[in-house]
Amino acid sequence: MNDPRPLPASVLAVLAGETDVAIVHGEALDLLARAAETVPEAFGALVTDPPYSSGGAFRSDRAQTTEAKYVGTDQAGLRASFSGDNRDQRSFAYWSALWLSAACRACRPGAPICLFSDWRQAPTASDALQAGGWVWRGLAVWDKTEGARPYKGRFRAQAEFIAWGSNGPMPAEGPVLPGVFRYPVTQADKHHQTGKPTPLLLDILRIVPPGAVILDPFAGSGTTLVAARMLGLRAVGFELLAHNVATTEARLAAAPRPLPPAAPAPQPRLPGTEAPPKETAAHG
Repeated sequence: MNDPRPLPASVLAVLAGETDVAIVHGEALDLLARAAETVPEAFGALVTDPPYSSGGAFRSDRAQTTEAKYVGTDQAGLRASFSGDNRDQRSFAYWSALWLSAACRACRPGAPICLFSDWRQAPTASDALQAGGWVWRGLAVWDKTEGARPYKGRFRAQAEFIAWGSNGPMPAEGPVLPGVFRYPVTQADKHHQTGKPTPLLLDILRIVPPGAVILDPFAGSGTTLVAARMLGLRAVGFELLAHNVATTEARLAAAPRPLPPAAPAPQPRLPGTEAPPKETAAHG
């Protein structure tokens, strides 16, 4: 996948520290190949929510629109469907290994990866992650709370998963993070048919090493980028669909930036340490 074409100037500006976030309209595999060739090892973390190609056991199920697969009738028509969600499990694994391999070459050694999946594709996601050259380190759980998909006589489909790992050895440093994140989906914070809550991403991005630039090759409605901006981190997102790019740009424009650090408060002088009075020159 040698591709010497440079990445857009907006991406290079983020990598140079001239701006904090950038969203690029384009196809993920193409842009990842260009990143791997022109800015290898430039990114310090990968956090993404790719199309799951899930939602059914048979080809006819997978061939449906994403609205038919993932959206309840009470929410029909509120958000646009998206592409790339119709692969069977074998082609999904092959496609995932392709983009994960390019992403691995674009990320520096030790970079963490967080890859969203549902229960159907969790085994394939962990295999593809390793086939792409990453070290698989486990699964974290997103508990969507009791509002998610009830089924009579069955267990509630209440969780999605984050296959996570690293690009080779990973330093044992930084905060201790939870293995389960409990956040409901709220309609006010849902800008995509399968969008993730902003507070969830704010928590997940705690794994990002200091100074690292985050890469999200399937940015969707931009929640990773919004969370990065809110935390004062740098991030680059790739997105295929123009309406998602527009949504991301609008959300970034409205996203609160972190407050600058407060100036230290003046410290009171201890008794007996007062500065001596200044002498005044005599006049005469």
